Amino acid sequence: MTPQHSITVLACALALAFSTQAFAQTQDNADVTSLDRVTVSIGRGQMRSVQGLSRAEFDNAISGTSPLATVSRLPGVNFQSADPLGNYEWSTRFTVRSFSQNQLGFTLDDVPLGDMSYGNMNGLHISRAISSENVSRAFLSQGAGSLETASSSNLGGTLQFYSADPSDRFGLDARQTVGSDKNRRTYLRLDSGVTDLGQFYVSYTNQNADKWKGEGEQRQEQWNLKYVKKFGDNRVSAFLNTSNRREIDYQDMSLEMINRLGSNWDNFYPNFSAAVNASNAYCGNVAGKPYTAQCDDAYYAGSGLRKDQLGGVTLDAKLADKLSLKTTAYYHHNEGRGLWYTPYTASPDGTPVALRTTEYGIKRGGIVASLDYEFEQHQIKLGFWHENNDFDQARRFYATSLAAVPSPYEFPSNPFYTQWQYGFNTKTDQFSLADTVALSKDLTLGAGFKALRVKVNGNLEVGSDKPSDSITASNGFLPQLGLNYQLSGSDELFASAARNMRAYQGAATGTTPFATSAAGFAAIKNSLKPEVSDNFEAGWRSQTRAYQGSLTAYLVNFHDRLLGVQQGAGIVGNPTVLSNVGGVRSIGLEAALSLRLSTHIDWYNSLSLSNSTYRDNVVSNGSVVATSGKHVTDSPDTMFKSILGYESGSLFGNVGLDYMSKRYYTYLNDSAVPSRTLVNLNGGYRSRNLGFVREGSVQVGVTNLFDEKYISTIGSNGFVNSDPTGTAQTMLTGAPRQVFVTFSAKI
Repeated sequence: MTPQHSITVLACALALAFSTQAFAQTQDNADVTSLDRVTVSIGRGQMRSVQGLSRAEFDNAISGTSPLATVSRLPGVNFQSADPLGNYEWSTRFTVRSFSQNQLGFTLDDVPLGDMSYGNMNGLHISRAISSENVSRAFLSQGAGSLETASSSNLGGTLQFYSADPSDRFGLDARQTVGSDKNRRTYLRLDSGVTDLGQFYVSYTNQNADKWKGEGEQRQEQWNLKYVKKFGDNRVSAFLNTSNRREIDYQDMSLEMINRLGSNWDNFYPNFSAAVNASNAYCGNVAGKPYTAQCDDAYYAGSGLRKDQLGGVTLDAKLADKLSLKTTAYYHHNEGRGLWYTPYTASPDGTPVALRTTEYGIKRGGIVASLDYEFEQHQIKLGFWHENNDFDQARRFYATSLAAVPSPYEFPSNPFYTQWQYGFNTKTDQFSLADTVALSKDLTLGAGFKALRVKVNGNLEVGSDKPSDSITASNGFLPQLGLNYQLSGSDELFASAARNMRAYQGAATGTTPFATSAAGFAAIKNSLKPEVSDNFEAGWRSQTRAYQGSLTAYLVNFHDRLLGVQQGAGIVGNPTVLSNVGGVRSIGLEAALSLRLSTHIDWYNSLSLSNSTYRDNVVSNGSVVATSGKHVTDSPDTMFKSILGYESGSLFGNVGLDYMSKRYYTYLNDSAVPSRTLVNLNGGYRSRNLGFVREGSVQVGVTNLFDEKYISTIGSNGFVNSDPTGTAQTMLTGAPRQVFVTFSAKI
């Protein structure tokens, strides 16, 4: 047994022992159903698996930590990032029960964020949508989100974020963070307090940090504004958030590169001459010097540039005694560039490096509404969502030279070549109807369905041999059924079943029908099926003053998996097209346990055990790829998280352990990255009534406490069938130990 497995088994045993002891001490207090200072909730009363985090969890995280990293402690979640705080978007991966990020649904204050993938065509990342300091709570549904959730991608679960409301009193919140690799983050928030016109806050965040290896900075600037006004039983709220993010990329690695060059290897930036010399020496640009694999060891640089404005207005109205309506209208504008200084295309002056971009533009608006009506023992809910999204995408090339190298931090201008340019329009309509009925005092039944229709029109504006056409994903009956049975004042059972569909992506790159030739699109348009999943789960929840726990078993059947494969032999011109390649089956067990060990000490644990396998072989280029029975890529069988926390009012802190078993990055399971165990430490001191300062604090956080060398992200450039030599360049190494100190004052 490895040391990591020993840690897992020991911790689980201790957790079980403490839970048994806690239950024995509190079983006589079955009427008590609240756990003081609960920050991780177990979804009491829900008919499906739901876990929640309160504002305390986000406040106690290291300032600037991605909300996804904070949520990652929940059962079933596999989170990866190559930077210590989880914000580097190219590397960020968030999977749940083997469903990848683009098969989940994400919202902020009910506004859809799309699937939050890199180069997203219908949303934006949560780290850009809002400053982490302004996140109030989050709810993760691991299996099936609520029917009215605005998402067209949630084959698996949904993650719903909610922003903090303005404070009732006037004040200023100021926080300054400094840390390893010149990390510096400033957060300022001004609250108006309650006025006759309502209340609001405005916050400003500026963060700069050097990369932990190589050269370059990760930069972000954000403004958040939120307004709330209550009148009688009604409430209106509005938010407007902006983000300007510019991040320099880390180089994607392979196992062979890590062994040969070391974990700290990176790109040439800012040494452009080195990139030119490498291009001439290894990339086949000079007679007598053929291409070698070293061409891809390093490039000059890569970067991601994003500008976003996201706004929403919500009316929560009580129309009658038992009738309420909640309506949210929203708008999102994005301008983005993905930059890569490629050694495979020469600039017009002969320099053997050019700047290649993938360019994005989003203009989307929509409305989300739900109508609730209580009638005798019934609670009926109607949901509606409509979105119109115009997404522009292009592939362009810009000149570089030793005398004039375009900055990786700036949007380039004057391209010398546009390879292709697309205009996509995606219209989404969703309707849902649900009834929750109390069959008895202890038994509740929920049943409903949603209908989803997503039509994508793709218009090729520049380029040739690419599709200009439309495709629709539609399903008029996606049912959901749930039960909740109250065993006692502290214990309950739940079960649910749901079917979900993922719409096609309206983009020219990625897992999309448009990433092929015109002939390839025509061949699949009338036969392609959208991905569908059937989720079944059942479990037990218990909550008393001393502990709260949950245990969930699940089965997922995933149908019509989409993958880009070559139809027939490539040598005769058959294109690579998106194809349905079979199914996936996942079975698993998830447990969560929060214990009150003493007045000031809490211990949280989560354990995830799963087995996810492909059910079919794949035929590509006329050959059979024997994937049937193989483990799903990037799907660890075991994950364990444990956090021991202390809170006394003045002193606070926690130590957390995060274990993940090995993960395959090949479909044939011949290559994997090893397991890893990370330990993080966080603590501080706060004091109140310091003169004109209402509350001041200092907080110290340490990530990767024992400085473990590990591989974080896999699949950064997709997954491959086989990699026996370890040369697939599709992974990123994790950050070493980092230290952060935050000083804060509330005035």
